[in-house]
Amino acid sequence: MRFETTTIPGLLAIGLERNLDARGSFARLFCRDEFSAAGLVSVFVQESLSVTRQAGTVRGMHFQTRPYEEVKLVRCVRGVIYDVVVDLRSHSPTYLAWQAFELSPDSDIALYIPEGCAHGFQTLTDNVEILYHMSVRYSPAHASGFRHDDDAVGIRWPRPVTMISEKDLSWPTLSVNKVRSNQ
Repeated sequence: MRFETTTIPGLLAIGLERNLDARGSFARLFCRDEFSAAGLVSVFVQESLSVTRQAGTVRGMHFQTRPYEEVKLVRCVRGVIYDVVVDLRSHSPTYLAWQAFELSPDSDIALYIPEGCAHGFQTLTDNVEILYHMSVRYSPAHASGFRHDDDAVGIRWPRPVTMISEKDLSWPTLSVNKVRSNQ
């Protein structure tokens, strides 16, 4: 595995190192020892699968508040997504900055998303599947988010939004005071 830094501190793009032969390829998706050696969270307590049927769908922007802040390891295993991470850590030099990645099975990249960051994505193809590994169990009482079209962040989605849940539409927009009080 290759651990590549990004513009947001703690957000890593983790590249696969494939062993190729006539049959195809083999690659490790996760190694506790390599994550530990890199100073990363190496114990994930929950794994989830997100399935999205329609291209243009947006899911996000989601995060959990204290004491259930979580590290996420995200990999697209079917289809293509535009994956977005927003830094909500008020002490960070990239506070309220966002970074996007195109993830697909062929991109060979997973994202290691640190605590204090929001996450969301837009499907670029139909029938997308994403694997999530989380360092902390999901806590509905600590689930939070903000609108995908919040001007305070200014995410530029690559396509018009064709579908989004009522819950994601009901998230408030960010205010600096609200974000700082949650983190």
